[in-house]
Amino acid sequence: MRKIFQLMAFATMSCAIISCSDVSLDSSDLASNSSRNAKESGEERSCASMDVLKQNMLEDPSLEGKMKKIEDETKEFEKKNKNSRVGATGTLVIPVVVNVLYNTAQENISLAQIQSQIDILNKDFSATNSDINLVPSAFTSAVSNFELQFTLQSVVRKQSSKTSWGTRDAMKSAKKGGIDPTSPTTRLNLWVCNIGGGILGYAQFPGGSSATDGVVIGPQYFGNTGYVAAPYDKGRTATHEIGHWLNLRHIWGDASCGNDQVADTPTQQTSNYGCPSFPHVTCSNGANGDMFMNYMDYTNDACMYMFSAGQKVRSRAIFAVGGARASFNP
Repeated sequence: MRKIFQLMAFATMSCAIISCSDVSLDSSDLASNSSRNAKESGEERSCASMDVLKQNMLEDPSLEGKMKKIEDETKEFEKKNKNSRVGATGTLVIPVVVNVLYNTAQENISLAQIQSQIDILNKDFSATNSDINLVPSAFTSAVSNFELQFTLQSVVRKQSSKTSWGTRDAMKSAKKGGIDPTSPTTRLNLWVCNIGGGILGYAQFPGGSSATDGVVIGPQYFGNTGYVAAPYDKGRTATHEIGHWLNLRHIWGDASCGNDQVADTPTQQTSNYGCPSFPHVTCSNGANGDMFMNYMDYTNDACMYMFSAGQKVRSRAIFAVGGARASFNP
C-alpha cells in the first residue's frame, strides 16, 4: 500500500480514482465490479475499501481536503517519531461494538464467533499470533506490535429481509433497515452482514463522516469458528479492514509499483493472492521481493501474518493530539 496522498500524489490519485469509475454506480454495481475484476483474473479476495473511498470522494468534494490534511499531519508525525519508540506510553484500548444484521440463522453468528474475531485482532495487532514465526528472516526486523487492545463492548443484532447490503453504507443506517453506529467517535463499530458481489469487507478511512465510520465484514469471513468459509476463515479480513480504518493502504499502493506511504514495506507490482512462495520479486524490489505476508496484501488468511514498524507509526498518527481519531484516547 504505498504513498497515495502526498501533495501532488494526492491530486493524482484523486483524478485517477474519479476517472476509472462510473459516477452513477450504485451499491450493487460497486460490489459486482470489484468481484468481477477478481474473478476475471482468477483471484478471489475482494476488499471494496478503495471503491467506497472513491464513491465517497465523488459525493463529498470536501473529503479530499480532509484526507490531505490527515496525510500532512501523518507525515509530520512520522518525522517527529522517526527515531523514537511510538506507543511507549502504553497500549491504547479500542472499544468495539459489533452490529449483526442477518437474514438467515447462519448469518446470526454466535457470540463465540464474535469473540474469536476479537481475540484474533488482539493477537494480530500485537504480533503474538501463532504464525508470526512464519515471517521470513529477511522481514523479521520489521515486525511490529501496534500496542492496541480491542475489547468487545456490546453486540447489537437485527433481523432483516435483505439478502445483501452492497457497499453504500445502508447497513449503517436504521432508516435504511440497518443499525446506526454506537458512539463512533469513541467506539470502533463493526457491521457483520452479507455484502454481496463476492466482497469480503470494506472500511472507512479516517476523515469520513462519523455517521458511517467503521468496518463492514461478511459473516463467513468474521472470526475463525462457526459460520466461516476457507480460505478466509482465520479472521484476517477484519485485521486487513481495520488496517484501513487505521489509515493503512494496500501494500501495492493501488497502482502498478505504487506507493502505500510506508517506507519499510517494499514496493510491489500489484496485489498477491493465494500463498506465494518466498521470495516473490516484482518492481525490481530486491532479493527479498514483496512483503506478501503483510496483512495489507490480498493473500489467503493463512498466508498473511505481520504488520511493519512503519505501518505502526503511520497508524499512530491518527490518535495523536489533533489527529483524526484522537477522541479514542482516554
